[in-house]
Amino acid sequence: MRPYRSTEARRPAAAVLWLILGLGFPGLSPLLAQELEEIVVTASLRESQSQLDVPVSVTVLDDELNAGGVQHFQEVMDRVPNLNWSSASNRPRFFQLRGIGERSQYEGAPNPSVGFVVDDIDFSGLGLVGTLFDTERVEVLRGPQGTRYGANALAGLIYVQTAAPSFDPHFDVRATGGTEDTLGLGVSAGGALDEGNTAAWRVAVEQFENNGFRDNDFFPADDTNRRDELSARARLRWLPSDRLTLDLTLMLADIDNGFDAFAPENTFVVHSDDPGRDAQRSLGGALRAVYRGSGVDFTSITSVADSDIVYTFDGDWGNDRYWGEFAPYDFTSATLRDRQTFSQEFRLASSGTGPRRWVGGLYLLDLDEDNRFNDFFNDEVFRDLSSNFESTSIALFGELDQDLSERDTLTLGLRLEQRRADYRDTGGVSASPDDTMLGGQLSWVRQLSDSSSSYVTLARGYKAGGFNLGLSVPEERREFEPEYLWNLEAGIRGRWLDGRARGSLSVFVARRDDMQVGTSFQADPTDPLTFVFFTDNASSGRNTGLELEGEYWISDQWRADLSLGLLDTRFEDFQSPQRTLDGRDQAHAPGYQFALGLNWESDQGYYARLEVTGRDDFFFSDSHDQQSRPYELVNLNLGYAAERWSVELWGRNVTDEEYATRGFFFGLEPPDFPDRLYTQLGDPAVFGLTATWRM
Repeated sequence: MRPYRSTEARRPAAAVLWLILGLGFPGLSPLLAQELEEIVVTASLRESQSQLDVPVSVTVLDDELNAGGVQHFQEVMDRVPNLNWSSASNRPRFFQLRGIGERSQYEGAPNPSVGFVVDDIDFSGLGLVGTLFDTERVEVLRGPQGTRYGANALAGLIYVQTAAPSFDPHFDVRATGGTEDTLGLGVSAGGALDEGNTAAWRVAVEQFENNGFRDNDFFPADDTNRRDELSARARLRWLPSDRLTLDLTLMLADIDNGFDAFAPENTFVVHSDDPGRDAQRSLGGALRAVYRGSGVDFTSITSVADSDIVYTFDGDWGNDRYWGEFAPYDFTSATLRDRQTFSQEFRLASSGTGPRRWVGGLYLLDLDEDNRFNDFFNDEVFRDLSSNFESTSIALFGELDQDLSERDTLTLGLRLEQRRADYRDTGGVSASPDDTMLGGQLSWVRQLSDSSSSYVTLARGYKAGGFNLGLSVPEERREFEPEYLWNLEAGIRGRWLDGRARGSLSVFVARRDDMQVGTSFQADPTDPLTFVFFTDNASSGRNTGLELEGEYWISDQWRADLSLGLLDTRFEDFQSPQRTLDGRDQAHAPGYQFALGLNWESDQGYYARLEVTGRDDFFFSDSHDQQSRPYELVNLNLGYAAERWSVELWGRNVTDEEYATRGFFFGLEPPDFPDRLYTQLGDPAVFGLTATWRM
């Protein structure tokens, strides 16, 4: 196993990039589109901002969300450059953008690096709620969103926007069936509430399940890694006047998944006698009020969420019959969380299209989380810890756009945030970190034509400090400091070749100061639950890369699309009491990621898509030097769409490629408990049929 990725390993990816640039965008600058199909970004401070005016690298997913076989954000993540995720869960909870982000939260305060927001409700670190039925778009903003979202978006922001109410009558039914006991049924409906078209509603409900791709030889009749996911949502839009718009969203996500994904042999056959759960029941609501005044617009965004989270797993991954002479060897871990959040944002923005435009506002986020950690040996509790964490974040933010000419715009954004937290547990530990952080950006956007633009952005993001939990944490390593990220980025985007080609290209270099690094070690080799998790501050780290997205209409019926992310990450100065990481790649940061798609659409309603996605190897952890293998996945879709109905055959990972999404290196197997790499495998081949009927 290579401890460090060599320079030679990156050369094929660079060659592919130059080939794509040469073939996909010939004559890039002189041929300009006459008409631009505008892409709008809604997650910026200015609502409904043209993508040409957004000075950050951003991916907008919309039509992709309606494909057969797409039920969760997990199924479309491979199309987003430099976005990765770590498992040790049934569905993705945590995300990494450009190599930055959490990989787990066994202990410690909720303090994510990648924001995850659904209809203005903050679910950062709670990615299980990312079901996509009746979802209109997903926007992924890469790089620090210091002005827009502050401490929860050091590496970027994922914003999920579900379908909004419409005054036109609407009724859809979508049914899915497939291999691995895959079943899904979703219904959405909506329309006007009055004859004057001042109010509209929309309701969507979906139930989805499959067997979780594992066979448990101790419970052969049970799907111990099952997926059982219910999502329900109600939205209301009211226009009490020409100037005022009110949007109300209520949602329920009841994700009751099993968690039985690891086996000592690193296969899909598991042996657990205490199968786990990866469950989350979230109730949330948001009210957005927009008043368009004379010269000034006012926006108020209020959101609440209450999430009950259960995370349990069999710590020894076996049973007495499996362990034989070494039995009893029976460990189980259970974590119960209750998280409540409240957020309020007030925003004032200039209206109109003058040479100077501004936005200013106030943001408040209040979080309260209760946790209970239990470790069991032979069904008896032998470690028990309960804790409470409360935090309040208050931020002032502002952004100013100044037109320097007809083509050039300069943007300055600042955000000042104070985060106060209190923690206490039954082990007698308490902490009260208090951080004041400053972030922002300076951007220059140049309109190259009516259909293309370029930008340069210097941004500073931040992430609050925190504390390490547990009875055995030394006092000198109890707390850690905030992290800051400087990011310099340049890009170009637009539409060329008379509208047949559209794409974006961005390059970035980022420096991480007081970089927060998570490491762990096993205190007792005979007890698989005795991991001690630490977050420390490294002096610095460096993340550089490139992101390319594009699509090209080969003919009226054929279209090709691609996304590519190249990434180089390094620890520049870090040494913990356990190990030194100077010069090594950061964890969960593959050197390349790509998605290539070929689409065909006939005039008679038939369509097809072939998609190949892949990624480079990456380190599983900062605690050891074990790595994944590079892999490629093939997905297929074939369908027919009529005016009111459609049917689609689909397959994901059709070549049944075996690949790992998470890896641990520790001692599990008696009697000698040697350190070995144990991996969680990604989803195998699955095939299905999705039918939709529209009224």
